[in-house]
Amino acid sequence: MVKPALYSFFRLFVLGFVFLFTYPLKGYVQTVQEPIIVSYVTANTKPLPDVSLITHINYAFGLVNEAFDGVDVSNEERLKEVVKLKIKSPNLKVLLSIGGWGAGRFSEMAADDSFRTSFAKDCKRIVDEFALDGVDIDWEYPSSAEAGISAGVDDVANFTLLMRDIRKEIGNAKLLTLATIADAKYVNFVDINPYIDFVNVMMYDVSKPSLHHSALRRSVLSGRVTAEEAVEAHLKAGVPLNKLVLGVPFYGRGDKKQTSDYVLFRDIDKFSNFEERWDDIAKVPYLVDSKGELVLTFENVKSIGIKGEYIRKRGLLGGMYWEFFADNDKLDLSKALYNSLYRK
Repeated sequence: MVKPALYSFFRLFVLGFVFLFTYPLKGYVQTVQEPIIVSYVTANTKPLPDVSLITHINYAFGLVNEAFDGVDVSNEERLKEVVKLKIKSPNLKVLLSIGGWGAGRFSEMAADDSFRTSFAKDCKRIVDEFALDGVDIDWEYPSSAEAGISAGVDDVANFTLLMRDIRKEIGNAKLLTLATIADAKYVNFVDINPYIDFVNVMMYDVSKPSLHHSALRRSVLSGRVTAEEAVEAHLKAGVPLNKLVLGVPFYGRGDKKQTSDYVLFRDIDKFSNFEERWDDIAKVPYLVDSKGELVLTFENVKSIGIKGEYIRKRGLLGGMYWEFFADNDKLDLSKALYNSLYRK
């Protein structure tokens, strides 16, 4: 039989334990992952982003060198200028993004043990030399020659080895991320998951007029894949929800006959001779000509805000955009993404 005094003590202990883990104590702050915002900043000499509106910068680009055993950094002085933003915002993370559309030599480098090891070591050198917070790998895409680069049948497996080797060299305290095609092809996410911190989903350029290039949901005008479908594709491929960062474009794509092929958001107003419409299913704007045909697919403050709300409500890690300079001088898109993600 349990003695009364011992029973009382045991009962108080259990009640206290339940209370502690059920109700937050006064002054106790629970740790909650704030959404991240990744801004791509190019090597060109242009204005720098407002660091109060972002958490990460991916500096674009570094390249696999011609010897296949290291990294060439575009405009090193510009990179140093970007890193200095950390003085103003100590929590800002700056990564070197290596690759980009049409950037080759990945296949040759990753296929050779010696080249791959040397490349990984050079990533470590650059992280230390420029006081970076990590590396973003933007190989577009392993096993695909669509961008006019070399490709091999073993690229996907070699990409996993590359991420493993880079992680080994830079250590666990630094970030290792990657940019991926919207429909989650060309990467074995299950195998690379132990080595990566998060995945930047390039949810843009999936189609061109007469279809949207960055629709949130499926409508008759949506392109090859929508943002919702891209998220589901990555989840199905093995990316954890809390490692998914949804990319959005700060630019539009035109039909090249009546507009430019690539139109920065800051230049959208130049096409005032077209009618602007809103796709209430896809949740994106677009321009049409006198025949009602879609000639320019793009984003605006409303669509970016809706995408930010989707990111937040769906529980993704955050949002990413290409690229900072495409925003207007008032930073309307940058503010729209920030405000929608950090709405309380």
